[in-house]
Amino acid sequence: MKPRLSVLMGIALLSVLLAACGGGETPSAAGRAAPGDQAAVAPRRERDATAEQISTFALDVDTASYGYARRAIQEGRLPEQAQVRTEEFVNSFEQDYAEPDDNGFAVHVDGARTNGATLVRVGLRTRGLAKEQRRPANLTFVVDVSGSMAETGRLDLVRAALHTLVDQLMPGDQVSIVSFSHSARLINPMVPMTERPRLHAAIDELRTEGSTNLEDGLVTGYQEASRTFRSVATNRVILLSDGLANTGETEWRAILDRVSDYAGKQITLLCVGVGREYGDQLMEQLADNGDGSAVYVSSQEQAREVFVERLPANLDLRARDAKAQVVFNPATVESYSLLGYENRELAPEDFRDDSRDGGEVGPGHSVTALYWVRLRAGASGQLATATVRWLDPDSRRPAEISRAVDTRDVRGDLWTSAPLRLQVDAAAAAFADYLRAPWAGRGERFGLGLEELEAHGSRLAAATEDRDVAELADLIRRTRSLG
Repeated sequence: MKPRLSVLMGIALLSVLLAACGGGETPSAAGRAAPGDQAAVAPRRERDATAEQISTFALDVDTASYGYARRAIQEGRLPEQAQVRTEEFVNSFEQDYAEPDDNGFAVHVDGARTNGATLVRVGLRTRGLAKEQRRPANLTFVVDVSGSMAETGRLDLVRAALHTLVDQLMPGDQVSIVSFSHSARLINPMVPMTERPRLHAAIDELRTEGSTNLEDGLVTGYQEASRTFRSVATNRVILLSDGLANTGETEWRAILDRVSDYAGKQITLLCVGVGREYGDQLMEQLADNGDGSAVYVSSQEQAREVFVERLPANLDLRARDAKAQVVFNPATVESYSLLGYENRELAPEDFRDDSRDGGEVGPGHSVTALYWVRLRAGASGQLATATVRWLDPDSRRPAEISRAVDTRDVRGDLWTSAPLRLQVDAAAAAFADYLRAPWAGRGERFGLGLEELEAHGSRLAAATEDRDVAELADLIRRTRSLG
């Protein structure tokens, strides 16, 4: 049975030591599996800073997890636990990090105390780019037209998004269109923007049919992108799909093995997910391992944000294979745990191994990582040093920049003294961890119930005057009602 609302309000939303290892169970009527049906939730690993003082991970600018969870909750159901990735919740919100003066990164590190421990935030930011300043783009749209895309909010939304994007492109840009169902077809070869009417006509002709051979679609798309590659341009494949592959290879690794040679030739991937039923794992892993990123859209307004407001960030690049490494000082830090990034963590020696894949970051992107840190009693001095390493998008030359954080940089109470944006990040992470483990009992970390978190969200929405933060508060409120 599902628990009653009174039980849910007594449950902690946040156990930062917990991560979902299930999520594949049959959902109950409210969109969540009943407690008895849940697989055991594995604890998130807390690391001894003396034995393991180095934390390394590939940067991740994906936001698809939060976008899909938002849609699910607004429809009166909860997302599967395995589809909730804490870092994608946090990175869905605007930050106020200062931009660097050059084409690299600015590193920002701060923190605040809460419930006997410290939340440390590592924030990274690239310099923004005006639409008219970005380099030309060679874009190959790979469009899923299989039968599952017939549902309202899938192919119709994709067509609207493509029309919006084509209208935003500049004279130096070029576009080709590939569709796929049981097999792939080149609908429109690469053409310049002087052929805009032809592209709009091709988009209007997209119709659903057959099964989903995503493998053939991506291979054909990469072949077209490779054939028309321009060294002076950003060369990107844009996959628009519900990710529900059922023909050909359906595992991300097998598909990427087919296109790895193309991906290694500076052709990046943007995965745009749609649909009530969504192949989250496939799309996320394609993006993470295919030199790209993943977003999820469920409305024309969200498509406009991706393809208009965030166009330079989603098309251009500031950094390839970007990684972060945080070295904790065991003299001041007893233990720590990284919130999220479970499938992006790397071995310490991978940090300067430029053959190991990192994350691709566009202009104006912010990336945030949160650590739960236990300080030693009476500790003072340097707490940690954060370093980001990346490759220049064109020359592939590596670069690094670091910043240290001292115990003096840690603010007072998280919810009263910390910067507003750090509080928003904490609220987003807390909500994600609740969705990952709703049956875990009252949290020992933040000591918040879901009702208290909603109050923090509402307060932060008013203080920031940010509609996205207001929406977060609303999602928390809706989640309470799903008990």
